[in-house]
Amino acid sequence: MSAPPIQTSLGVLLISGGHERAHYALMTATAAAAIGREVTLFATNAGCRALLADNPLLLDAREERLAAAGIATLAELLEAAEALSLRRIACEAGLRAEGLHEAPLAPGVEVAGLVTFLNAVGAGQVVTL
Repeated sequence: MSAPPIQTSLGVLLISGGHERAHYALMTATAAAAIGREVTLFATNAGCRALLADNPLLLDAREERLAAAGIATLAELLEAAEALSLRRIACEAGLRAEGLHEAPLAPGVEVAGLVTFLNAVGAGQVVTL
């Protein structure tokens, strides 16, 4: 009988502003949080759009296709991330680079830098999308 897997922290680095990558970043992050892993989602550059209060990705046609296929939508995953107390960070430099530094963020989203993200993940794993 094998020992249970070690539950290391997971950092999900979202650098893309597209729906598909944002969706998979949230799928990965919420799945890891659901099995008890400590997760930090860090969005930078165009990826910051996924953490805006008025999220433009929710208008993407993929949302309807995912729902019709019985797959969690980005909207549902964002709600799950909040319910799972998933740490969500919008990169301060990324917000400025995209001209989003004054845009309101979703509730619970922090603004910080890469050092904060790396400290949060520590010796854990990082996935980049």
